[in-house]
Amino acid sequence: MKRNYFTLLALIVVLVLLLQIGCQQKVKGPEIGQKEAETVPPAGTTGPKITFDNVVYDFGDVAAGRKYTGEFKFTNTGDGLLKITEVKKCCGVVAKLSKKEFEPGENGVLKVEYLSGPNASTMRRLLYVNSNDTANPEVVLTIKAKVTPKVAYEPQRLNLMLTDKNAGCPNITLTSLDNQPFSIKTFQSTGESITIDVDPSVKATKFVLQPKVDLEKLQNRSSGFISIELTHPECNRVYLSFNTKLRFEFKPRSIIIFNPEPQKPLIRKISLVNNYSEDFEIDSTSSENGLAKVLSQEKNANGYTLEVEITPPLRDDTDKFRDVLYVNLKGGEKLSIICYGRYLTEESSGEKKVTPSGAID
Repeated sequence: MKRNYFTLLALIVVLVLLLQIGCQQKVKGPEIGQKEAETVPPAGTTGPKITFDNVVYDFGDVAAGRKYTGEFKFTNTGDGLLKITEVKKCCGVVAKLSKKEFEPGENGVLKVEYLSGPNASTMRRLLYVNSNDTANPEVVLTIKAKVTPKVAYEPQRLNLMLTDKNAGCPNITLTSLDNQPFSIKTFQSTGESITIDVDPSVKATKFVLQPKVDLEKLQNRSSGFISIELTHPECNRVYLSFNTKLRFEFKPRSIIIFNPEPQKPLIRKISLVNNYSEDFEIDSTSSENGLAKVLSQEKNANGYTLEVEITPPLRDDTDKFRDVLYVNLKGGEKLSIICYGRYLTEESSGEKKVTPSGAID
């Protein structure tokens, strides 16, 4: 009986010891958590904190085509070292910082430069300032401006017709909106296809320009720009665009081939039309590099439909090829259409090269 009593007592002692060990292990759990919490700033501290005086900078009314500067002031109002990691900006804006680290209480300035556009508009751009401020890691700043050109010009786009006298080009009128007199320094156009006589010594608040169009230079130019340099104190240049309705046009405008099989001919159909509904005839065709040739040509109400055969060359290191197909018209006019070709690389096609050993590169 006593033996059974002692046996039972021993079992109870073992169970009590096991329970104590389990409780001790549970107590050790919070100690691990306390060690992990030691990385968190002590109570009452905030770490670095970036605070801007203003998050919006309004340049107000600005002239066209000029550079303006502004600044955003900020302070590290936290109690840790502030580190600015990046300033993301939009097109037309330059952002500059003298340094990227700021002690607690230290002030900083983010300087911005903005180049206004050539035309009247309302501008709004965003900047994103990234830092180690954990509460506000990315601050969004806004700059605004209203672009008001000081020199108005009409028209703002020229639509030219090759069959009209002087391509139907209208006069260009420049007017000072603030009554400041100015002169015209230079007049330039794409391909020098449009010109005027410039006298930089003449000053006025209004000019009526009479452009002269070189039809031969304009013949194959479907679009371009005119740049007029001025001496106006608030507007040093104005830009105009021009479009030309070409006499002849290929549809599509070029032949593009992706990943062909070398030396395996391909057939493409193209149309050649006259935009002025003029009758014309094809005299002959030729190719710059011998890769393209016309198999057939069918005349229709708008012009011709051409069946073109293109034979891709053997692949080289450039993975590209190019040719020019010439179409010679009766009367001496020579037209051209460019043929582009490109072989896809192994990376772009998703293929993997297998070595002789069977390993994949």
